[in-house]
Amino acid sequence: MLNRRLIELFQWADPGPGSSHLVSDLTGWWREADTLAAVGPALAGLHPDARPTVVIAPEVTGLLLGPLVAVAAGAGFLPAYRADGERRRIGPTRWAETAPDHRGQRLRIAVDGRRLGPDDRVLLVDDWVDTGAQLDALHRLVTDAAAEPVGAVALVSTCPPVVAERLRLRALLTGDQLPDA
Repeated sequence: MLNRRLIELFQWADPGPGSSHLVSDLTGWWREADTLAAVGPALAGLHPDARPTVVIAPEVTGLLLGPLVAVAAGAGFLPAYRADGERRRIGPTRWAETAPDHRGQRLRIAVDGRRLGPDDRVLLVDDWVDTGAQLDALHRLVTDAAAEPVGAVALVSTCPPVVAERLRLRALLTGDQLPDA
């Protein structure tokens, strides 16, 4: 039922002059209380035996999704920040650089190193996984901290199957299920 509602609420949006393509507009998913309330448990349920101690999700949308999944999984939440833009210091940081994303850009992404350690079981969360670049970088951060990655979840996955398998990525929807742009 949730998957059907996500498909119904999904839209493509024109980001404006100078853009060569439409972008996904997920705001309809956040607008309905019942849909929003169902997202966290649905994503956490994709890895029912994971027992994470912490959920890590990249900004911007991850700052909404991550806590929803963390609460549903009975875990804490640790945000991952990008190096672009001004940001307050988040303590001793663990940094990783992504492989080129769907636009060919590399990002630097970080978590507060004080909040991640060898006793942690980490579930990674993202809204849309296209290349898996951000989740790959976060996976490296987790293993570099001697924590255990227990899987990854997303609302939508359009990444290659080999990437999804490597990350143990499970998604509520695939790109094929969404309306064409």
